[in-house]
Amino acid sequence: MKSILHFLSFSLLFLLLPACQNKGEQPASGDASARKMVSNTWKSPVQLDDYWYQGKAEITSFELSQNRYQDIHPGEAVLIFVSEDFLTDEQVKDERKLNPNSTTVLKTNMVRKFMTGIYEYSIMTSVFTPVEVQKFPHTLKVTHSSQDWCGQSFMQINKTGDQYRMQQFSYFEAEGDTVINTPAIALEDELFNRIRINPGGLPTGELQLLPSTTYCRLTHTPFEPVMAKATLKEYEGERFEGAQLSAYSVEFPSQRRTLEIVFEKAAPYRIAGWTESYPSMFDGEVRTTVARRKETILDAYWKHNAPEDRDLRAKLGIEGI
Repeated sequence: MKSILHFLSFSLLFLLLPACQNKGEQPASGDASARKMVSNTWKSPVQLDDYWYQGKAEITSFELSQNRYQDIHPGEAVLIFVSEDFLTDEQVKDERKLNPNSTTVLKTNMVRKFMTGIYEYSIMTSVFTPVEVQKFPHTLKVTHSSQDWCGQSFMQINKTGDQYRMQQFSYFEAEGDTVINTPAIALEDELFNRIRINPGGLPTGELQLLPSTTYCRLTHTPFEPVMAKATLKEYEGERFEGAQLSAYSVEFPSQRRTLEIVFEKAAPYRIAGWTESYPSMFDGEVRTTVARRKETILDAYWKHNAPEDRDLRAKLGIEGI
């Protein structure tokens, strides 16, 4: 009965999307007739694996081939996963341990760096997903920053009530300073965290997703719900190495875009790599970003900030990032 009431209350939310609340704020657009996504698609594991409670972060380096402009550009990526205490009201790290509104989150920091001709891009996304999925069925916060020689941009997404509030600050005129409210549905940016928490709880079939902040930034695409189709199956390709791999694939027909995340079937479900294909905004040709895993270490990296600790970077093969 409780799950039925939860579904009905969330369905009602889609029928009552708010109008603009403040000057400068606007609701996200989208096809209202296609809003079928239910809120709690995720399933909670019985217990998050002890792997995440060692007082260390998992750091994985990736060889990156990035789709940008009319070419594929070489680069590097790093995924940092770590569990930490997070304040649900202030939506920042719980450092002083004085606020009772605290929960454990799995945090992803994804860093990408790649060259485009003479100049470089540096992109970072942070995602904060509670591990108590039944109590907190939504990711609480996402931040995204992008720097290149043209300028900087920053996005922040916060869970507020039954909505996500997205704030964007950009060098570019068409994006400018923007605030958008949209229903709190699944985020593409949280998929890596959801895989690490419990890949069996990933939604499959038709659903709505809020697109990744990196895709929105690189293609100047609005942050609004998009219809998608997701599948979860054994990985059958040859691009990624490892025994017993699974693949979570998401197709976005309206964007001619596909995302595939490949990961180990056994806990803690390490990421082997991912691909993302979409058309260039210049010539319309579909090209594919590929990230292949190089090395993984477990380390309390925040304690290693002396010059001699650079040996750890050499171990990861990320001298250039």
